[in-house]
Amino acid sequence: MGAAQSAGYLLLQMKSKVALLAAILAFGSTSCGEDGAEPGASREATMVLDFTPNAVHAGVYAALERGYFTDEGIELNVREPGDSTDAPKLLEAGRTEFAVLDINDYGLARERVLDLRLVAALVQVPLAAVIAADREHVRRPRDLEGLTVGVTGLPSDDLVLDAIVAADDGDPAAVERITIGFDSVAALAADRVDAATAFWNAEGVALRELGVATREFRVGERAAQPFPELVVVASADLPEEDPDLVAGVRAGIERGYKLAAENPEAALADLLAAVPGLKKDVMRAQMQALSAADAFTSGVAPGAIEPDRIANWRRFARP
Repeated sequence: MGAAQSAGYLLLQMKSKVALLAAILAFGSTSCGEDGAEPGASREATMVLDFTPNAVHAGVYAALERGYFTDEGIELNVREPGDSTDAPKLLEAGRTEFAVLDINDYGLARERVLDLRLVAALVQVPLAAVIAADREHVRRPRDLEGLTVGVTGLPSDDLVLDAIVAADDGDPAAVERITIGFDSVAALAADRVDAATAFWNAEGVALRELGVATREFRVGERAAQPFPELVVVASADLPEEDPDLVAGVRAGIERGYKLAAENPEAALADLLAAVPGLKKDVMRAQMQALSAADAFTSGVAPGAIEPDRIANWRRFARP
């Protein structure tokens, strides 16, 4: 082999080794994960709430504050909803991995061919209600015929209102509805509406704290069996595409709501520390109402999605 041939052979060998090294490095970088993260690095994910943070979300914030999601290798970013109906849209667009929904909104989203999967439950009992001003002419749900009821704009409000009025042999079509957003407390306190759809554990408590006399017609009093009101959902593809992420979020929520059930004051303290500006007395009153109703467990494990409870909800939603 001549000198020129030797030089060419050596150059070829060097290029081969460089190409091999580059291939090894490329494989190593992709094998760490699609985002190039190192093995064991935390995975970022987002969860959109159903409402502004309050005591019902204490288990979520306890899990954040105590590192329960971090223990699962997840950095979970919790966001407040920007619009009353934006969570299903964000899930559909792939802009959030998880969302908290009223179970009735979950059912309605599925009817609109938005394929979602249940991940966990925040509470195990119905929270929805129609709250009426305590007037002589509103003593029972069917008395709402011909009166004005405020609704948030969420599709589930109509389902709740219809079910409560119909269960009292009233005509839901005879109820006048007006969209007020999440302003039921102010609307009822100022007599702008005769009643409003709301949560007894949040708006109901706030109205009592303000000294506003009301009467509550709760879904739980109309439904034959308990079912979870607020659920964490994900797009249908996520459990298959990233089962560890879904399992980790579920595990964090289960631990957070176990704490909320066993030590509500500790979970409440975590919520107040994480969300400045919340009124401590109102949040404590909400937590006491939830604890008195055994809302975080009600005979099942915290966070669990129980098939029997989902069947109870289906019977309520589609009698």
